[in-house]
Amino acid sequence: MQEQEGVYFRLESGPQSAHRRSTQKGQWLSGFFDYGSFSEIMQPWAQTVVVGRARLGGIPVGVVAVETRTVELSIPADPANLDSEAKIIQQAGQVWFPDSAFKTSQAIKDFNREGLPLMVFANWRGFSGGMKDMYDQVLKFGAYIVDGLRECSQPVMVYIPPQAELRGGSWVVIDPTINPRHMEMYADRESRGSVLEPEGTVEIKFRRKDLVKTMRRVDPIYIHLAERLGTPELSAAERKELEGKLKEREEFLIPIYHQIAVQFADLHDTPGRMQEKGVINDILDWKTSRTFFYWRLRRLLLEELVKKKIHNANPELTDGQIQAMLRRWFVEVEGTVKAYVWDNNKDLVEWLEKQLTEEDGARSVIEENIKYISRDYVLKQIRSLVQANPEVAMDSVVYMTQHISPTQQAEVVRILSTMESPST
Repeated sequence: MQEQEGVYFRLESGPQSAHRRSTQKGQWLSGFFDYGSFSEIMQPWAQTVVVGRARLGGIPVGVVAVETRTVELSIPADPANLDSEAKIIQQAGQVWFPDSAFKTSQAIKDFNREGLPLMVFANWRGFSGGMKDMYDQVLKFGAYIVDGLRECSQPVMVYIPPQAELRGGSWVVIDPTINPRHMEMYADRESRGSVLEPEGTVEIKFRRKDLVKTMRRVDPIYIHLAERLGTPELSAAERKELEGKLKEREEFLIPIYHQIAVQFADLHDTPGRMQEKGVINDILDWKTSRTFFYWRLRRLLLEELVKKKIHNANPELTDGQIQAMLRRWFVEVEGTVKAYVWDNNKDLVEWLEKQLTEEDGARSVIEENIKYISRDYVLKQIRSLVQANPEVAMDSVVYMTQHISPTQQAEVVRILSTMESPST
């Protein structure tokens, strides 16, 4: 898939529209999805979340994005109540309110019913926690998001874009562990993610008293003043003067040390740290993210098609077992030298398409193995039924011989005649 032509839209820090845009000269700024393919739904309702349908390289997908700008919620007056007045409420961007949480959950469930893969651009700082929001059931609608993702049977790709952040309860409701079979999370190199923001982490874990302890340990001037202050033969005037200098030094260093502490806490929110902790699948670059997700989606959709065929052949197999089977078949066909290609989405898509199409009568390893899996499962079922009901074994043999060719009947007779009778 080729990148879209034209100027590539660059995400920057600060509030900005999630919708398409052009430059002042009228030049198109290419975004994430195909040109002109995005169609927004439920637009007038809960505008802090943007949902719709789009195409990614021709693949239809559902989209959940975030409005980072402040929006106005207009509440009309109640005609039946003469005392009521129209209200305009400001809703901050990057926050889930009761209405936007409900809108998100509704969109997720709609896209799943339509069989659309879901693309979530995660850029939330949390849920609104005011008393009115609690009365408006923000927790209930937030839980609806979890319910929708848990029930998803299509690929769900969560992507934290550049300059975006995923914090607090908003991370909890879209964590991939909700639906590990279908959900994956990726983060841009310039994104951030954690439960608390760096300022909040410092306020809890590295307060002023901890900053002072650090000064006493690393700042030479502060250490020297503290040592002089500890001298017993100091006069009252000298002690007061040293205490003043120590306090002055402390006030001078506090902002510097606080900023360093915030920077240190921010280093724990980077994508590298998220990947190290295993909470994201990979780190992406915004410029290549469109291509990556195109091939990743194609791979997941093809894998899901193969998995359904295997599961129909043997419903007892788990998703992990089926995934291991697919990898083993790939290595058997391509050889151990090319085992690394398994991690390349584009190459694996081409291999899966080749196996599923069977062009020019080529042998499909996947189709052959599925036949063997189905055969083994049927034989296992027959064996278990005969063992559980030995009284019908003879009737079963008679019934089966009536539905096979004369040649097969002769082979059955030969096998039975050569078999030794079981010891009593």
